[in-house]
Amino acid sequence: MKAILYIGHGTRSKKGAEEVKAFIDRVMQRIDVPLQEISFLELSEPLIEEGFKRCVERGAAEITVVPLFLLAAGHIKQDIPLALSVLEARYPEIQVSVEDPFGVQEGILDAIADLVRETAGKLVPEDRLLIVGRGSSDRGIQVNFSEIVGGIRDRLGLEHVSVCFLAAAEPKLWEGLETITAGADGRVIVVPYLLFSGLLLSEVNQEVRKRQKLGQRILYTGPLSSHPVIEDIVIEKATKMEVSLVS
Repeated sequence: MKAILYIGHGTRSKKGAEEVKAFIDRVMQRIDVPLQEISFLELSEPLIEEGFKRCVERGAAEITVVPLFLLAAGHIKQDIPLALSVLEARYPEIQVSVEDPFGVQEGILDAIADLVRETAGKLVPEDRLLIVGRGSSDRGIQVNFSEIVGGIRDRLGLEHVSVCFLAAAEPKLWEGLETITAGADGRVIVVPYLLFSGLLLSEVNQEVRKRQKLGQRILYTGPLSSHPVIEDIVIEKATKMEVSLVS
């Protein structure tokens, strides 16, 4: 029997963990596969080991692992493979396949443009956009964000589109905000390049609210999972094993 194991990052935020579980519940209801389990890499339960074990106990002979990660950094390249290698050694009879992270997709860039328009309404050339990434020392992530910035600039027709990071890369959030708001004639729209709510998104929101209180014309969108295309992407990955969607 085939099973799907979803892996989220995990968060200390209760709201964030509940949001991920609600998201996966919606995905599960759209897929005609009886064995589906959720798990987290860290900070939230159940962890990967427990989710994998549940699949096995429920009769899985094949497990498709679907990581809920936007880009391929350390967690995708090292942490998740390490956790799964231990489980594959423990359960050698189980066939395991792992899907790639979302990557830079046209559909995600279109979704970001939608979220910006929903948040800001009609854009004018003077408006500016700041994309906030989680951050990573992986050089490939910098390349990814260059593609993301270019794609969003093309879709929205804005000249001033830049990126900053919450950790492990430069420029940091405060620096990105300082730079993009300096001399701005229009509004500044902040886009957290994060899937779900959590402590990192709260950090972005707090910084934006501080600036709003100072009278700056600054807005921010919600997490990317608030757009329905993210569910569709997860379902596409999960159903590569030729199962049918629930109508």
